[in-house]
Amino acid sequence: MKEKFIVHEGEEFTIEWYFDSRGKSNAFEYFQDLTFNRKKKAAYLFELLGETGKVFNKEKFRYEGDQIYAIKPSPDRFLCFFFDGGKIIVTNAYEKKSAKMPVKEKQKALKAKEDYKKRIKAGKYYD
Repeated sequence: MKEKFIVHEGEEFTIEWYFDSRGKSNAFEYFQDLTFNRKKKAAYLFELLGETGKVFNKEKFRYEGDQIYAIKPSPDRFLCFFFDGGKIIVTNAYEKKSAKMPVKEKQKALKAKEDYKKRIKAGKYYD
């Protein structure tokens, strides 16, 4: 069942959607609702990051503090974190509407990160 989590499996990183304990993924659902062109822009950045391990353009990928990063296919934002074994976990997503990231979005990412780590450690994430 692990396949449902994978966004892109690249040379450098495997990028996965975060799913909560109920099987819900904010980021995946957000992605599914995007138009074709917006999906294409996001998929390009996921592929670039997975294949090369780098996105040098700060307008497209940026560190947001607290080990949270933003993948930024304008106007969308996908928050993520790096995890052991060459994984990037995409926690949540939103449409940018102001210059600063909403505090609640970063809090969601941090909460998802802690939940992911806890469930991985307990062996209960990929059930």
